[in-house]
Amino acid sequence: MKPISSLHTILLSVVVIGRNEGERLVRCLHSVQTMHEPGGAVEIIYVDSNSRDNSVKNAQEIGAKVIEVRPERPSAALGRNAGWRESQGEYVLFLDGDTVLHADFVAQSLGEFSDPKVAVVWGHRREIHPEQSLFNRVLDLDWIYPPGPSEFCGGDAIMRRTVLEQVDGFDASLIAGEEPELCQRIRTLGYSILHVDRPMTGHDLAMTGWAAYWRRAFRAGYAYADVADRLKDGPFPLWVREAKRNWIHAMVLLGLPMSGVFAGFAFGSWWPLVLVTVSLGGLAIRTAVKVRWKARGNPLTLLLYGIHSHLQQIPICFGQIAWMRDRRNRQKRLLIEYK
Repeated sequence: MKPISSLHTILLSVVVIGRNEGERLVRCLHSVQTMHEPGGAVEIIYVDSNSRDNSVKNAQEIGAKVIEVRPERPSAALGRNAGWRESQGEYVLFLDGDTVLHADFVAQSLGEFSDPKVAVVWGHRREIHPEQSLFNRVLDLDWIYPPGPSEFCGGDAIMRRTVLEQVDGFDASLIAGEEPELCQRIRTLGYSILHVDRPMTGHDLAMTGWAAYWRRAFRAGYAYADVADRLKDGPFPLWVREAKRNWIHAMVLLGLPMSGVFAGFAFGSWWPLVLVTVSLGGLAIRTAVKVRWKARGNPLTLLLYGIHSHLQQIPICFGQIAWMRDRRNRQKRLLIEYK
């Protein structure tokens, strides 16, 4: 990587955000330092959101420029804004502190910006340890999207600095869903979001329990409701249909078992519960078949993913309910963490 000097205009600013990431942050920053030559000078900025561990010290020792933010209401959007506004690069690569950058991604992807309409480039994020738990194994498939123009990107992506300036960055009032919301404002200006078919980052989900799984899906539901409400009347409404479908989906998933229990008592038979179980299993299998392109040759993982696709609708619905309650009471929820 070319060092920064007065003779070099900075080509790329890498903005890493984190909060109590520990050794994961060290691993992330080392992966940035050892990436293959991108063709110009690189600066590394770490934005810390009030960590209680040694994250700040570790980042400083590695050589990153450190920005500490201690807002009353922390959010990923606020951290990313603090980072890119302090940066000087022509392009900004955003990373989460629990990721590892693929050595070739930046060098292979900057050329995509030769198209002046491309504002954001992102690649494949995959779990580092899918074998660590069933949650990691299943949620690894959540990161897989088909390549080509897309509606939005995730937290890891390269963006044009000039476009970030045009849209004034992320909306810091969002505690989740800030990247998709930003992408819709970018698309409104006539730019495109490009998903490329190459590895970008490894992610350390480190999810081993049901409580973390619930909170992650709950946060997604909160983001669905918030972003859908903000964008519903714009040229690129996002998640409006998904948010509405989630209500129906969750009610069916909650109502079917209850109906089976009542019918079982009414008829004095197990058959209603058996029928409900078969129906729910059929839904999971149907989903697994539809997304088989995500994990060809791995039917068990696909079946588990099919179950997850429906099961998550319940905490997602509760997240939507929480957003509605907060809006009604004019309350601002703090960051929803699942780790």
